[in-house]
Amino acid sequence: MTDANILVVEDESIVAKDLQNRLKKFGYTVAAIASSGQEAINKAMEFSPDLVLMDIRLKGQMDGIQAAAEIHKYLDIPIIYLTAYADEDTLERAKITEPFGYLLKPFKERELKTNIEIVLTKHKLEQQLKTNQQWLTTLLNSISDGVISSDRNQLITFMNPVAEQLTGWTQAEAITKNIAEVFKIIDINTREPLENPIKVVLESEALAPFSTTTILIAQNGTETPIDTSAAPIKDDKNNLVGAVLVFRDVTERLQAMAARQKQIQQEQLVAQWEQLNQFKNDFLNLVSHELRSPLYHMKSMIQMLQISTAVQQQHYFLNILEAECDREMALINDLLELQRLENSSNLLLAPDLLVLQQWLPWLIEPFQIRTQEHQQTLQLNLPENLPALFSDRPSLERILVELLNNACKYTPADGEIVLSVSHETAEIPAKIIFTISNSAEIPVDELPRIFEKFYRFPDADIWNQGGTGLGLAIVQKLVTQLQGSIQVTSHQGWTTFTLTLSDLEIS
Repeated sequence: MTDANILVVEDESIVAKDLQNRLKKFGYTVAAIASSGQEAINKAMEFSPDLVLMDIRLKGQMDGIQAAAEIHKYLDIPIIYLTAYADEDTLERAKITEPFGYLLKPFKERELKTNIEIVLTKHKLEQQLKTNQQWLTTLLNSISDGVISSDRNQLITFMNPVAEQLTGWTQAEAITKNIAEVFKIIDINTREPLENPIKVVLESEALAPFSTTTILIAQNGTETPIDTSAAPIKDDKNNLVGAVLVFRDVTERLQAMAARQKQIQQEQLVAQWEQLNQFKNDFLNLVSHELRSPLYHMKSMIQMLQISTAVQQQHYFLNILEAECDREMALINDLLELQRLENSSNLLLAPDLLVLQQWLPWLIEPFQIRTQEHQQTLQLNLPENLPALFSDRPSLERILVELLNNACKYTPADGEIVLSVSHETAEIPAKIIFTISNSAEIPVDELPRIFEKFYRFPDADIWNQGGTGLGLAIVQKLVTQLQGSIQVTSHQGWTTFTLTLSDLEIS
């Protein structure tokens, strides 16, 4: 991060000049030098630096701690205090402003540079963490179901707008209240009180089954028939920390069921609702572990950084933080991409002419390196007379990358991966066919579910193989958008994905 802009706040000109020279030597840019608290505030507002090096004792009525507090009111800028004072009163006042570092004068150049690098990296990761938390909140607030979460003591910690509407409670009113006080349910037939799903989950540490015979009684007495489902929330060490409840208004659904008299129509509706409920349970599993675990892990690493003094250990924690941020962002991006594809019946494509003999070697180059590292082999088979392909480049690239990525993950060491392309003109329209084969077999009974959202093999190694469980679902949606088809077969130790694009995509 040697391109960072730094504001130096030091009232002794000789010391300030020395600091400026040291920072330039390190490769940083000194945005400005301020000699008083008010000047520091003005310079920070003017230049918005990446970091402030703040002397605590300054000339004038305002010291460095007071200046830092004023800067934090308007800007999210990390501050490192540089001072010769370490008395208890000064330290306690400094803690209130939540500084990122505290260096006692005199200090060595290496100590200064190390602290600056750690602070800049830590601040960047904290910003990423805040962004991820905002993504998660936006996601929960945008879905059509009501969502309520609680801690392990059944005290409410979150409610989305749909939950507020159905219960009649605002989040501000409900926070820290017991879930039983806000979420009151009765049996639709007997009108007997029902046990709260969150209580059931916290006691059993397992998913609570949904029910179509539940009435939710709102704060004003309004009754709404609902479906409910709940799941435990666990941290990265599998410790129970709370539960999440998802529910939806089923008034219209019940009215539709009453209006239908034919049994076959009723069975079709029930099957559809069960499918929706499965997706809801899958989503709950995702929230309880895949989304929350990285956040808990990142929070733990930040806490470790705050107490760690060893540079090597701090870099280790920072690397873990960065990996968890990447993991969280990949999952959120896949969720948003799948939602975009599902909500758009006909996406606006931008077809491009692809010369496959040039494009495919470029596409698989990163995988060549990856397979060599994992002692695998990757082979590309391209016929000489292959015509150009007129298709949406980003969509086709995402499809092939997902399929190659899966092949790399599940192919053992010394295994083989083969990407082949063929051109069939015997049929009308003509077709271009991509096949990706790898020397790993999928059980026959797992093949029908392989394109389902969030589906993973029962014995999959999630930690080592990674993934979000959404890649193949996205692939299938993109193939549909390209008016193509995709099939998977697996036998005799090989698995093959076959992607077919018709003459509509061929130039």
